[in-house]
Amino acid sequence: MTAPPNNNRTAVDDVPDGLWGKCTKCGAMLYQRELEKALRVCKHCGFHFRLGARDRIALTADPDTFVEHDAGLAPANPLEFPEYEEKLARDQGKTGLPDAFIWGECALEGTACVMGAADPGFLMASMGSVLGEKVTRAMEFAAEQRAPLILFSASGGARMQEGIISLMQMAKTAAAARRLGEAGVPYVSVLTDPTTAGVWASYASLGDVIVAEPGALIGFAGPRVIEQSLKVKLPAGTHTAEFQLAHGMVDLIVPRRDMRHTLHRLLGFLWS
Repeated sequence: MTAPPNNNRTAVDDVPDGLWGKCTKCGAMLYQRELEKALRVCKHCGFHFRLGARDRIALTADPDTFVEHDAGLAPANPLEFPEYEEKLARDQGKTGLPDAFIWGECALEGTACVMGAADPGFLMASMGSVLGEKVTRAMEFAAEQRAPLILFSASGGARMQEGIISLMQMAKTAAAARRLGEAGVPYVSVLTDPTTAGVWASYASLGDVIVAEPGALIGFAGPRVIEQSLKVKLPAGTHTAEFQLAHGMVDLIVPRRDMRHTLHRLLGFLWS
């Protein structure tokens, strides 16, 4: 006897890949189109998924106003670190970026400003020579043009493949932030998930106002690194944006849906 066709199985097989995904925090199944409309924020628990640099700029800047600078600046391999070129090529193909940071001029609700964003999809936005150089150039340009600066930070740490050249970017970006402050030009630093290590210990923590997205991992050494190296168990939530707000390291926590308007209000308070 021939079994009847399994129409349900056929229907499942016909569903294209990538239509549904699972929330990292609560595990709920999310329809990708609805997730995109919700700015990649889970409707069940409010978890903020990571965004690419271009998506971040597109959500924040006024439409068709962003003019990118230094678009072709790409890293080299000065230490001839094994497989570094292959990793760069992989993430360049994946993100469409030459490195992990973009910046340029734009308008935010009609206010001219300089804006930059890191892309956690590119080697976890690790700080190397190009990222540090671009951040520095963005700050110098903002000072020269007397235009307020907004930077969206994300980073998993220094780029070990570039050795001391990577670590030098901490001092370079911190010095540029100081010169920007001396010029009297406001700088709003927005911390996204994750903002850690050298980026957090340099330019990301030096804004005139420091904003964070809900639940973002923020801190110098991540909790797993601390627990593994010091053999201690940290209390839950010690490296979250909420923890940093409670301890004075962050000024505001702003949900993604409110970020654009809040940044515009901050520019109004800081700049006229």
